[in-house]
Amino acid sequence: MGAEACTPKRATFALALGLACFFLLQGRSAPLESYPRAGAHARLAREDGRLLQDGGSLSADRLAARYARYRQSKYRSEHHKPRVLSYRPDSVKAVAALEDDYDVVMVGAGLSGGVLAERLARLAGAKVLLIDKRDHIGGNCFDYLDPDAHVLVNRYGAHLFHTDLAHVYEYITSLHPWERYDHQVLARVDGRLVPVPVNINSVNALLNLTIKTESEMDAWLKKTQQPPAHGGAPRNSKEMALSRVGPALYAKLFEPYTKKQWAKDPAELAPSVTARIPVRNNFDNRYFADRFQALPSGGYTAFFNSLLAHPNITTLLNVDFFDVRARLSKRAKLFYTGPVDTYFKAAGLGRLEYRSIRFVRELYRNHGFFQPVSVVNYPQDERDCGFADCSFTRIVEYKHYYGQQSPHTVTFREYSSDEGEPYYPVPSQRNVELYAKFKALADAEKGVFFVGRLANYKYFNMDQAIDNALSIYEQTLCDVMPASAACAAVRRGEHPAMWATKRAAIPPSSASQPTRGATVAGGGLVGRAQDQAMETAWRSPSDD
Repeated sequence: MGAEACTPKRATFALALGLACFFLLQGRSAPLESYPRAGAHARLAREDGRLLQDGGSLSADRLAARYARYRQSKYRSEHHKPRVLSYRPDSVKAVAALEDDYDVVMVGAGLSGGVLAERLARLAGAKVLLIDKRDHIGGNCFDYLDPDAHVLVNRYGAHLFHTDLAHVYEYITSLHPWERYDHQVLARVDGRLVPVPVNINSVNALLNLTIKTESEMDAWLKKTQQPPAHGGAPRNSKEMALSRVGPALYAKLFEPYTKKQWAKDPAELAPSVTARIPVRNNFDNRYFADRFQALPSGGYTAFFNSLLAHPNITTLLNVDFFDVRARLSKRAKLFYTGPVDTYFKAAGLGRLEYRSIRFVRELYRNHGFFQPVSVVNYPQDERDCGFADCSFTRIVEYKHYYGQQSPHTVTFREYSSDEGEPYYPVPSQRNVELYAKFKALADAEKGVFFVGRLANYKYFNMDQAIDNALSIYEQTLCDVMPASAACAAVRRGEHPAMWATKRAAIPPSSASQPTRGATVAGGGLVGRAQDQAMETAWRSPSDD
C-alpha cells in the first residue's frame, strides 16, 4: 500500500494540488475566516456589468477560490494588500510612516475617509496617510468572525447597503464583489410580530382590519392622518408622525420607539426625525424599496481591504489625530471626518449631543436560529420580553446574513444611550443652533475639509456617505492635487469618473466649488433632502 501511494502519477497529482493551493492562498485577499462559511449565498451572475447574487450555496473552499479569481481579475488591478500599521511610539516603522511626506492626511478610516483616500490615490496619484484612533479599518462598518458562534458579525450594529443611486452602486462593485440581499424587519407589538415599515399586513394585524387593495389602504391612511391643529406645517416629530400615520399607529409604534431611541418626547425633536417614515400602501414586507440592495462578499472588512489596497495609501491605526497633529506633514491637505465639536473643543462652545448604542451579546449553543429574521424591533416597553431589562430597541441575529451555517448562533440586544461612540446627531433646537456656531468656525479654518456625518453633524445613510465623498473628491481635486492629470482633465471639461453624468441632476446651490476650510457635505445627494438629519424614526443608525 505504501509503494502504491508513492506512484509517479499520484505524486504528480499531489504536487499539482499543492501548487494550486499555494497560488490560491497567494491570491486570496483575506483569510478564509473573513469570508462567509459553507452554505453562504454565492452564485454570482453578471447583469449590466454588475455583480449580483441570485442564491445557491458553495463550500467555504470553493467560495474562497471564487473570490480569489475575481480579486485577481476584475477587482484587483494591482496585486497589493493594504498597508496597515498599528502605531506605537517605540515602533520605528510606524513613526517613520507617521512623519513621512504626504499630499493628503485623512482623519478617519470609515466610509467617507476610505472613499476619498481611494479616489485621490487612484485617480489623482496622491500619497495619502489615513489615520484612525481605533484598532481597525472600516469605521462603524467593521465586522469580524465571532469566535464562539463562528458567525460574521458587525461590532457597531448591522449595516445594510441600499441605494437608488446607480453611480454609487457601480463604484462599490468596481472595487469588490457584492451579493444581493433584501432586508426584512419585524416588530414585536402587543405580543405579536408584524412587518415594518408599515404596510397593509402590519395595519391589518395591529388594528384588526381587512384591507385588501392599495386603494383601500390609501383611503384608510387619508382618513386616519391627523394634520397639525394650527393649520401649518408640522413643527416637531410628533406632529409630523401624526400627519403621516394617524394616532393609532403613532401610539403603538412610533411614540414609544422614538422615546426609547432618543430619550426624548417626539414633541421635543425636529420634524425631520419622522418626516421620512416609510408607509407603504401595499404588501411589500421588505425594509427597503431601493433598486440596489446588497452586502459585500466576505463582509465589510473585506470590502475595506479592497478599498484601501492602493499602494499610495498608508493606514495608521491606534493613533489619535490630536496627539500627533504637530508631527504630520505640513504641506498635506487635511480631511477631517471626526466630531466637529471635538476639533473645536478649545473654543469652549460646549458639546453637541449624539446618541450611541450599548450592545449586549448573547451566545446560544446548538440553537439553530433565535428569531425568524435578522432584526426584530421592540418599540414598546414590555415586562415579558424574556430579559431582565426590556428597554432595548431591537435584537440583531447576524447568522441570517450570507446564509451562514453554524450549529450555534449569537444575538446582540441594542440599548440606545447618551454615552459611548457618537452614532448620530440629536436634532433638537439647541443642537441646531450650537452646530451653526461650529460650522462658522469650520468655514474659517484654513487648509481643512470637514467631511461626513460627524464633522457636519448630519446623519448619512451609507450610500449618501459614499456619494458625498465622491462629490467632495470632484469638488476639491484641483485644490488638493492641482498638478495632477486628473485635475487637468477636469479643467478641460472632461469627467473621467464613472459618476460624472449625475452632475446634471445636482441642484445648482449644491454644485458650487467649496473653499478650503468649508464644510462640504451634501454636494452629491441626488434627489434627497440635503438638510436631512435622520431618515426615519424607525431606523437604527447602523441600518444604513
